[in-house]
Amino acid sequence: QVQLVESGGGLVQSGGSLRLSCAASGSFFSIAAMGWYRQAPGKQRELVATFTNAGSPDYADSVKGRFTISGDNAKNTVYLQMNSLKPEDTAVYYCSVDLIIGRGRFPFWGQGTQVTVSS
Repeated sequence: QVQLVESGGGLVQSGGSLRLSCAASGSFFSIAAMGWYRQAPGKQRELVATFTNAGSPDYADSVKGRFTISGDNAKNTVYLQMNSLKPEDTAVYYCSVDLIIGRGRFPFWGQGTQVTVSS
């Protein structure tokens, strides 16, 4: 059984920083893809950061220069460093990973972590 556990959300003032973590555990071979999404109240879930097929990070325009996605394969963990946070960054943040299990590739979602940025 595979589990994704997110941590690191919370309440921060505008201009502050947070680091989100998403740790995968269970029976799988490797992580094939990883990304972070967010969903604000009344809005659709949107992609925040991911890695392209070439392995380069890619970001939503709204977070470029402020957020950094990274991964630690040894720890099966993906991170999202968020700096210069703005009130409009307030949302529930979800990690998304594709895991190689057997001969297949399967998508998994974290449980979500609330990020609230006060003005």
